[in-house]
Amino acid sequence: MMADKTTLPHPDAALPGRATPILEAKTQHTVFDRPVMAAVPSGHEEIFFGMGCFWGAERKFWQTPGVWLTAVGYQGGVTPHPTYDEVCTGRTGHAEVVRVVFDPKTVSLEALLQLFWENHDPTQGMRQGNDVGSQYRSTVFTTTPDQARLAAETKALYQARLNHGGLGEITTAIDEAPAFYYAEAEHQQYLDKNPGGYCGLGGTGISCPTGVGV
Repeated sequence: MMADKTTLPHPDAALPGRATPILEAKTQHTVFDRPVMAAVPSGHEEIFFGMGCFWGAERKFWQTPGVWLTAVGYQGGVTPHPTYDEVCTGRTGHAEVVRVVFDPKTVSLEALLQLFWENHDPTQGMRQGNDVGSQYRSTVFTTTPDQARLAAETKALYQARLNHGGLGEITTAIDEAPAFYYAEAEHQQYLDKNPGGYCGLGGTGISCPTGVGV
């Protein structure tokens, strides 16, 4: 039977995956000219955002001053080290996400969250525009308690703005970051390699308040 791509699979029905990564460790970032898999430097932080197709989402973040590294991959599912084709079946449970490593002395987490909220529609559930399936769901995967707190606070602030604008409830899940699996090399910095390539990113047109308590 074909999987319902808008429903997360039961672990028993998920694809088996594999034991080893599908991206080579030597892969270089085409914008930052450092290893895509580089560790988080001292004084920096790491957070993961899912906001639809990861091609356009990654570009938004690598263009942001203070972001030290980006990468695309899969997170929040069952299948270890899935391929893009496997994720597209809806039988791995993963969302397409962007790994963002940033210097908080140069760019605030609030600014990154504002970019996240404003550049997709977080009310659409298991889709973004014409991209339909659980892989396109809106997610924030955090690595510190402060990140989780601020993500939740900005979500509440943005919900108030959306309510005022007549939009629906935010469906974004905010969770502690599970295992992150790097996507294939051709998906890393895709829109740097293919400037005219597909980008399905689009926001609600409603701005997100900056500064908790606004």
